Amino acid sequence: MPVEAMADDAYECALRALRHRDRTAYEIDEHLRDRGFPEAERAQALVTLHRTGLVDDERFAHARAASLAERGAGDALIRARLTGAGVSEELLENALEAMDDEDTRARRIVRRRGVTPKAARYLYGKGFSDEVIRAVIAEGQGGELG
Repeated sequence: MPVEAMADDAYECALRALRHRDRTAYEIDEHLRDRGFPEAERAQALVTLHRTGLVDDERFAHARAASLAERGAGDALIRARLTGAGVSEELLENALEAMDDEDTRARRIVRRRGVTPKAARYLYGKGFSDEVIRAVIAEGQGGELG
């Protein structure tokens, strides 16, 4: 076992990981595993963190999805980031439903950046669906795209 793990308990290590940002139970478990804590100690730390409300995957999903959306992310990018953080499909869907829909977010970006091919590439890079990109660009041009 690494020296850090022997000199520390899993709960204290998890608290330090939470000091700078909210994390999912999956992320905390990975953090503790990487530091050499056995499964039983990791599980006990997570139970305590859940019980005290310091780890809440639903809160994380909503906050992270909103933060990504504010920075111009589309649904695909939000899905990828939340899935990577260990958020369940159900919590992910709830977080997406609580926000403005992807069309509305894309329209805001197009209004700010203009109806240009560059704006379409930007939306694509931010994880917006092809259908949404085509619709908002066409809408901005006053017609249909081919």
